[in-house]
Amino acid sequence: MPELAQHHEQPTHSQPTCASPHRSTIYWLQGITLAWMLAECILSLYAAAAAHSPVLLAFGSDSLVELLSATVVLLPLLPGVAFSERLTTRSAAVLLYTLAGVVCIIAALSLALQHHPEVSILGIAVTAAALIVMPVLAWLKRREARRTGNTALAADAVQSVTCAYLAAITLAGLAVNALFHIAWFDSLAALAAVPLLLKEAREAWRGHSCGCC
Repeated sequence: MPELAQHHEQPTHSQPTCASPHRSTIYWLQGITLAWMLAECILSLYAAAAAHSPVLLAFGSDSLVELLSATVVLLPLLPGVAFSERLTTRSAAVLLYTLAGVVCIIAALSLALQHHPEVSILGIAVTAAALIVMPVLAWLKRREARRTGNTALAADAVQSVTCAYLAAITLAGLAVNALFHIAWFDSLAALAAVPLLLKEAREAWRGHSCGCC
């Protein structure tokens, strides 16, 4: 009888240890992503409105898409929420396609209307910070995705890499405008991100993760 009781206790004790650390790590990563993306989205969109900058508006739109993507990864981990892994991965792909379309429209309109964006110190500060934070987050997500086999998290890591790339070209566009007052470089920098966005959207839709992460 005591042996039987002892035999019953062991599964209860060891059951959560396998999945719990990985789940808590994903919660932690996506929680940081959500907080950062919310702040980045608000600040960059405010800076875009103040400076009339299309590349900052594209960057702010990316922050919003990244915010939605991080939410999509968290949904299957919440109790009582039924959300298939294939659906989460394809949702991330749709978000990437949406971002590519937003960037194209904003940049094309800006070039056609010959907008002259103002210098944005806030935009430069936000994109410089994102250029440091996003590659680190992408690397951590990619590592955790390999450990857990979570393809939605891998796709979200791709979006973090895309955000870092957009931060780089946004920062370049803002810096060139601030130093040399070349207005069209702002929109040209935004268009430079589109091929990468489309490539990563295709990979995410097929359920593959990109090697660039």
